[in-house]
Amino acid sequence: MDYNYTNLYLKTVNQLHDYQIPTNITSLLLKYRGFIAQSELEMCLSAPMKWIGMYIALASLVCILAMVADLLHGFRSRKLWFPCRYFRINAAFLTVISVAMKLPLDLAGSMMGHVDRLAKLGSMAFMCTMMANLLPCLATMNNNELLSNITALCLLVVTLVVNVCIQIPTGVLSASFNYNQKLIRDRIYTPHEVFIYTTPMNGILASIYVICLAVLLILHVCSSLAILRSKRIIESKYQQGHDISSKDIQPSPGELLTIEKLHKHVSNHWIMAGSGSPQFITACFHTTSASGVICLLVIILHTYTMPRTIEAILDKDYDSDYDSSMIVIAIVQYIGLVIGTVAPLSRWFATLSFKVSSKIIANHFNVFKVERYWTQKLYDWKHARINLPFRSRNLEVVIETLKRLISNICIGLQNGVVVICKVIALIPFLSMICFLYCFRCMKWLLKKVFPLLGNTFEKLEGNNDLRPYVLQLEDEIELGERTLKGLLKSVKRMIKMGVKKFDHIDDHDVPCVNCWRLPVVNLTSIAVSLPKIQKEEVDSLLESVSEGLEYVTVVEKCLNATDDHVSFQNAAETLWREITLHKKWLGNNLRDPDFRENTAKQIVEWFRDKAKNIACSEARNNDNTGGENDDLIRRSIGANSMYRITETILRNCHTNIDATVSQNELFDSLSSMIADIIAACLTNLPQAIITKCHTSVIEEREASVYDAAQLLGETTQIIETLRVRDIPNMDPSDLPFIEKWRAFLVNP
Repeated sequence: MDYNYTNLYLKTVNQLHDYQIPTNITSLLLKYRGFIAQSELEMCLSAPMKWIGMYIALASLVCILAMVADLLHGFRSRKLWFPCRYFRINAAFLTVISVAMKLPLDLAGSMMGHVDRLAKLGSMAFMCTMMANLLPCLATMNNNELLSNITALCLLVVTLVVNVCIQIPTGVLSASFNYNQKLIRDRIYTPHEVFIYTTPMNGILASIYVICLAVLLILHVCSSLAILRSKRIIESKYQQGHDISSKDIQPSPGELLTIEKLHKHVSNHWIMAGSGSPQFITACFHTTSASGVICLLVIILHTYTMPRTIEAILDKDYDSDYDSSMIVIAIVQYIGLVIGTVAPLSRWFATLSFKVSSKIIANHFNVFKVERYWTQKLYDWKHARINLPFRSRNLEVVIETLKRLISNICIGLQNGVVVICKVIALIPFLSMICFLYCFRCMKWLLKKVFPLLGNTFEKLEGNNDLRPYVLQLEDEIELGERTLKGLLKSVKRMIKMGVKKFDHIDDHDVPCVNCWRLPVVNLTSIAVSLPKIQKEEVDSLLESVSEGLEYVTVVEKCLNATDDHVSFQNAAETLWREITLHKKWLGNNLRDPDFRENTAKQIVEWFRDKAKNIACSEARNNDNTGGENDDLIRRSIGANSMYRITETILRNCHTNIDATVSQNELFDSLSSMIADIIAACLTNLPQAIITKCHTSVIEEREASVYDAAQLLGETTQIIETLRVRDIPNMDPSDLPFIEKWRAFLVNP
């Protein structure tokens, strides 16, 4: 680097000799050259800090975009309590958040400008908003994930709080230094006269934000303890509802379930998944309402500072190493603060999802009643036994006493936090009650003025048959009719969105293979290789097979998920990608020019011989290497399947297939066999839909039922078509397995 300022200073000092300045003064001035050089070096080294500031703004923008995505998802799915789908507590987002919080975590950087200090305060306000947004996502984690992520969040927030607490007494956040150039020109003043010292509200705001961050962290920990217990309660009630719903959905040999029964089964499970969603239950917690109040307080306080921030930005009052990037950080994080406040405040309306009665209102005002699920996990830990690695009765007594003492303190704190949250939650609850009664008054007036609207409102009533499937933590709280109707409408809308049109599917005999997709893929590869078939027919076959395999894959993943079947399914998937993308089968070109001179029989024989050679070659490779890898296993499975299929085709083809018409006959025969297998597999669609409705993982249940509803909509016509055909009178538990089909067809 060039020490320009240092060289200029030295040149100026040397020029003082021309003015006969005493040597002792110039010598004294030369002593400061080291400080000037060091200052210039620090300026050079801090040059990248501007880009680091832009990096902070970019990290903040990533968090904002994730919150916006959650808002859009909430509006799209009509869940105005805005579940956390994209913005979550995990390793990736915690890293991004820690980058966005670099300003308050920075202890070494000087914040001399007004914009610098307000940007640092804005970062703390932005963190409060993000924590309020993230509260429901705690319910999406299993126990281990919840423990690790809440621990990581605690470390981040505690570090942030401690750093800010260190900075507050130093005046970094609360003091303001304005350098007055006019005084310097008049005469020499003392430092206290040159630097004007003021004490604005920044220190008070920083203290408030620190308290808000600490309270929000406590709310996250308390909510985590309640979530652990509430999931077990909901799971128990879900099992009861699932048992009731499954009584009417038992399949009978020789017939498929009706669409009406499947509709009802999917609807029942959607009601259970929606009302028992861990995120929805968490959104209804008093801690969530309290976090919304804190979020509202934070945005009001920070908005109070914005006029001063805008004025400081216009005056370019920033003097930190981050330079003008401070303006970008302040603006981006304030936008995030505004956007991030929408979800926490909207979750106040989760109260309106339930029937509002005098009993419910009295329950909310009974703030000193703490439900068992808030403290049950702490009681479980209190009574749990600690297994020590060594035997010592005295030590066991000491540890047990300490454990009970700590548990009692934690239980007392948990009860205290819940009571305080209930008191704070009365603010949004009373606001929502006033809103609800205003709405009811308006509805009553509309019913008087427009009688037809009154009939529309009345239609919302009458869903008592769905009540057994509504899952709630507290039995005395009932889901509102409008909410129940909304859940029912949403599942009908999902089914309707999935409706597709399909051509007629016939069913015939099923050839002998060990996987549904594998024979379909191998038969299709033979059909594609026939050179005398029109390209349009081949493309149409590929399109139809691709569409059919989409649902065959669903059936296999739902009903044939054993290790044996998965290896065959993986081989089929690899083969299908090779056929559709490269028009090859195990590396062999399906559009080989030599096929143009071959008859249909010779092409089938070529596949048989090639499959036999590959299978033998892979077996020798396995013996030589002393083991198998995934690629060898897939090639061996594909080759063995092709060999068995081609042997069957050659055995059944006793007529002359050397003429041109024989290729068309073979193509039609292959297409028919493909349709046979797909049709037989798709008879399992009702069972696949039922299986998707019921999943043991509570965090994935809502998404699984959503997939089941879409699958029902997409396959309604297929199921109706298959219902009018003759289904083999097989045991329903045998239908998912193609080998069981062959055994039944061979020996009915």
